[in-house]
Amino acid sequence: MANLAYLSLGSNVGDRAKNLRAAISSLQGFGRVSAVSSFYETEPVEVAGQDWFVNCAVALETDLDSSELMSETLKIERDLGRRRTGRKGPRVIDIDILLFGNEVRSAPELTIPHPAMAKRRFVLEPLAEIAPEARHPVVNKTIQELLDRLPSGPVVRKL
Repeated sequence: MANLAYLSLGSNVGDRAKNLRAAISSLQGFGRVSAVSSFYETEPVEVAGQDWFVNCAVALETDLDSSELMSETLKIERDLGRRRTGRKGPRVIDIDILLFGNEVRSAPELTIPHPAMAKRRFVLEPLAEIAPEARHPVVNKTIQELLDRLPSGPVVRKL
């Protein structure tokens, strides 16, 4: 497989862990899932008044390019029942591409590295579990370094 992508998965509707497992299973169709973090229960960020999320990080080795992977993750979200009704609101599944090799890309449909990942404990904690030495290609810090620099914030607890 030519490319290593790190993804963040989250769900706060229905059987959250089952939704994550279904998404991980679907990702197997686009390469090899080489690592999956523990599942973490996380407090909602930016939009209060919704159920807590279950999040994890996934390493995917794939022959797809980043645009193709984005298209496939959106299809997985639709197939699992995600309906985009509001920004940051409840969702059956959310799949974000965090890192894609050393690619740096800024386009309306896809930004890599994920623009908010360095500020989100619910992203960095699971990612540091499976890839602490992975490097953010823009800020040139490892995932563990980014996590260590985060101030305390919303609750993130391993299930």
